[in-house]
Amino acid sequence: MKFFIDTANLDQIKEAQDMGILDGVTTNPSLMAKEGISGDEKVKQHYIDICNIVDGDVSAEVISTDFEGMVREGEALAALHEQIVVKVPMIKEGIKAIKYFSSKGIRTNCTLIFSAGQALLAAKAGATYVSPFLGRLDDVSTDGLNLIEEIRTIYDNYFYETEILAASIRHPMHIINCAKIGADVMTGPLSAITALLKHPLTDIGLAQFLADHEKSNK
Repeated sequence: MKFFIDTANLDQIKEAQDMGILDGVTTNPSLMAKEGISGDEKVKQHYIDICNIVDGDVSAEVISTDFEGMVREGEALAALHEQIVVKVPMIKEGIKAIKYFSSKGIRTNCTLIFSAGQALLAAKAGATYVSPFLGRLDDVSTDGLNLIEEIRTIYDNYFYETEILAASIRHPMHIINCAKIGADVMTGPLSAITALLKHPLTDIGLAQFLADHEKSNK
């Protein structure tokens, strides 16, 4: 499973990259605003800065909701760097835009997926990734993992190459469960990724090893 980090914070991206396990980055306008990045040119430069840190795909989101606007924005974003994947919302105009981008060789990430039907449409349009929002479904008492299982079954049935990018990851068990059911990618905060490192028995065992080593050197 690929590990993406969902942030616009360059320090966190560098930390994940330095761990040697980072495969890509996802961002959105809210994450950009959180880092104080505003204005078209500053946002574009920030995407380039992110691409210069990581080796993998970087999702950059369009703001327009009409076909012409999405195409105009998406082409400009894709031209910034070869690692850019154009992030498009799951709406009718978005599906049209994904089909257009696919025909032009521009990779896409269809975002705000909340049903298997939406994921099926995105795959038929040629999306590179679909982003089902696991955490947000959990927030409204819906089984987000079940949605990912449904998408996995549909894609396997018809050999769709679209990758399932499990988004809105909140904690390490989300990551583990997504890995179990075959999500191709997870994207979440650095805290969820680094939480996979932690286990109390690891801490106890390491402390004991170090204590024994100290004793043997006396």
